[in-house]
Amino acid sequence: MNAILLVGHGSRDPEGNRELMEFANSVAEKAPKNTIVETCFLELAKPGIAQGVTACVDKGATRVVLVPIILFAAGHAKIDIPNAIDRAKARYPQVEFIYGRPIGVHEKVIQIMQTRLQEAQPVHASLGGGTAVATAPVATDEETAILVLGRGSSDPDANSDFFKMTRMLWEKLPYKWAESSFIGVTQPSFPDGLQRCLLLGAKKIIVMPYFLFTGVLIKRIDEMTAEFAAAHPDVQVEIGGYFGLHPQLVEVVLERANEGLNGRVAANCDNCQFRLEAAKHHHHHHDHDHDHDHDHDHHHDHHHDHDHHNDHGHDHHHHDHVHTHHHEETHAHDHHHEHTHDHTHEHHDHLHVHAENEHEKADQKLAADFHHDHDGELHHTHHDQEIISSHHHDVPSHAETDEQTTNAQIAVAEEQVKGS
Repeated sequence: MNAILLVGHGSRDPEGNRELMEFANSVAEKAPKNTIVETCFLELAKPGIAQGVTACVDKGATRVVLVPIILFAAGHAKIDIPNAIDRAKARYPQVEFIYGRPIGVHEKVIQIMQTRLQEAQPVHASLGGGTAVATAPVATDEETAILVLGRGSSDPDANSDFFKMTRMLWEKLPYKWAESSFIGVTQPSFPDGLQRCLLLGAKKIIVMPYFLFTGVLIKRIDEMTAEFAAAHPDVQVEIGGYFGLHPQLVEVVLERANEGLNGRVAANCDNCQFRLEAAKHHHHHHDHDHDHDHDHDHHHDHHHDHDHHNDHGHDHHHHDHVHTHHHEETHAHDHHHEHTHDHTHEHHDHLHVHAENEHEKADQKLAADFHHDHDGELHHTHHDQEIISSHHHDVPSHAETDEQTTNAQIAVAEEQVKGS
């Protein structure tokens, strides 16, 4: 019997977890007949992946398709879920496990964004302890900018897909500008994006959160947008909703599930031999039968293998070389790039030289891993969100440090919004 196991990220905000479960019920209602549908979480909520797999097997599943309800392929999709699948295979050798794709770049997501933009509402600015709708002269389409706001990742593949989605959205809009920004981890920041829109001459800015469900960050984005509107009464400011229970999102997830059920999923990280080496440097283990106290409501994003799925053959070339990170520390990672398109690609697997003493140093100063440039703006390195916690060794969790780092980033962004 077939089973679909939907894998959500999980949130510290119970409302976000309830929304995901409601969404999963919508997927289950439209799933193929006689197909088991279960839901689990990567972290911050129960059941975990191991429990989700067990629920499927206990109901008689002989083939389980795991579908990540995740926007882009970064650390979770490339490392954590495949690791959980490896453990499931060892535990249930009689069951076939198939790894589906995350949501990724999809035309239906563009349609969802268009809908949310049409539903965008004027921002209620915080004024004198109360709230009021910020008033400004009516702007034309030629004076309007869309600011798409993502979570942010240290994985350039995921970030580039986000920028691609912004461009694809702009191609379908009448507005003059569409800009990209992030609430954390990488640049451009949310305040930078707002400032860029102003410098371009926008008289109206529509903030478009690129998020699946509500959570801590969505609520902070609402607050920061209201503060910006209060500081700029001469600019029309509106905000769209997150994706939520949009029927097109249900269709995308069902499409990903059916790819697995029908055997159309291209090679994924689950089958990537180079993933095992890369995983040595992705120390955050999920899917254990205990609670993870990580108050970050985001993905752990790492520079690992990149997978693109269409069907074709390809050549592999291997190059050994050293990568120097901008924070002056080198780390060992095996990078495997899987590209399966309708033509031949060359693939480069990069072996990074790892400096043990530098890696330990990075671990120790994780929370202070920031630098300032000439304008005094606070920046962060790629390792401000890479949590180092191993449940197989006596290594302490950095959950508290990660929470402090994330909160520090957002606090700085909030100050920039107020002062912009």
